[in-house]
Amino acid sequence: MASDPGKGARVPVYREEPMRWIHAAGRGLLVLIVVLTGYAASGASADEGPGDGRGPLTLATAGDLTGYLGSVLDGWNRTHPGEEVTLVELPDSADETRAQMITDLRAGESGRFDVLNIDVSWTSEFAAAGWIRPLPRDRFPLDAFLPPVVGTATYDDRLYAVPYVTNAGLLLYREDVLDEAGVAPPRTWAELERAAKTLAPARGLDGYAGQFLPYEGLTVNAAEAVYSAGGTILGDEGERVTVDSRAARKGIGFLARGVREGWIPEEALAYKEEESKRAFQDGRLLFLRNWPYAYVAASAPGSKVAGKVGAVPLPGPDGPGTSVLGGSNLAVSSHTEHPDSAARLLAYLTGERVQRQVLTRGALPPVRADLYDDPELVRRFPYLPTLRESVLAAAPRPKSPRYDQVSLAVQAVVHDAMSGRQTPEAAVRRLAEELAAVSAR
Repeated sequence: MASDPGKGARVPVYREEPMRWIHAAGRGLLVLIVVLTGYAASGASADEGPGDGRGPLTLATAGDLTGYLGSVLDGWNRTHPGEEVTLVELPDSADETRAQMITDLRAGESGRFDVLNIDVSWTSEFAAAGWIRPLPRDRFPLDAFLPPVVGTATYDDRLYAVPYVTNAGLLLYREDVLDEAGVAPPRTWAELERAAKTLAPARGLDGYAGQFLPYEGLTVNAAEAVYSAGGTILGDEGERVTVDSRAARKGIGFLARGVREGWIPEEALAYKEEESKRAFQDGRLLFLRNWPYAYVAASAPGSKVAGKVGAVPLPGPDGPGTSVLGGSNLAVSSHTEHPDSAARLLAYLTGERVQRQVLTRGALPPVRADLYDDPELVRRFPYLPTLRESVLAAAPRPKSPRYDQVSLAVQAVVHDAMSGRQTPEAAVRRLAEELAAVSAR
């Protein structure tokens, strides 16, 4: 057990394993970045004591918390006697975090966790299993959020979590290379391909990369390609398979063609977020699909491309494409003995002041819409208008109570198509069959 430094009572922090920073939105960006400000804005009184549904809480999350969450929870604990929060840090692997959360939730009344910071793709699974409780919409500022993020927190038309951090993919590009060639940033796949085939090799660069290793990141990249082409993967909360379509074949074909023709380098088939970010940051790529944190890193002092980076929405066949929504949601265990305290904590963590710090201290996209129009923030984070546009046009990953099996099927099939082991047409047929089998279980 460790405690974060701070004045007054210190927040107990239990770390299950050593942590490291996570930026992956395919992993849902499971990082809480908060500061000790803004409690007065929550409308709660500091002298309120325990009552019905109130009492101490345990909050489970994953990733390197960088100390900010300890500070804000220290403030919460000092102003909420009897409702103190203990922080539990789970392993930084999304799969391990999910597994440990599920183990605890299945333990029922003997489980430890009251509040969980979950990947947006887990909401349907946890809700369908009865592990997290539905929440009253009127207790949270949902109207202040970017509209698409609320959909990631719902299942069967009910609110089961509260959005905390959102995310959307961006196309990063070498602004200096495109400016020198007099070429505008690509808005379509054809424009991206043309520049990746011609401008990149002429300057000793690889053309385009995303996250193509068989893991959650490939599910995100594949879904974005299918969505951008006008297709879908699942419908009706996972009960209907919709992937066997011309649009899906076009989207998967775009990715497979890139590897076959060489404007997507073969080594990108082993890229996750960090590897792809490093390739761009080291000056080896012309274009990169990644999350906003990669823009911040590539623009920072020490980066070989600092001052040479631009960002636009992901391209599609005929214009801007569709990103997959990333981020994390805050959910309340069905077995918590203190649901009122848990709901009050969720409202606090999604208040305007804390959300501002999510961006300024963590370079993570907040869920509150007004922050994207703040002139001071836009000056500090010039990608915000583009990110807002991308989030508003984004779509969630396929909703399914068996999302983990859905994602594994997508990863395996799409990687085979990109590796040349199957044609895109055969891959889409196979994926439809495998998803139908998952849905029938």
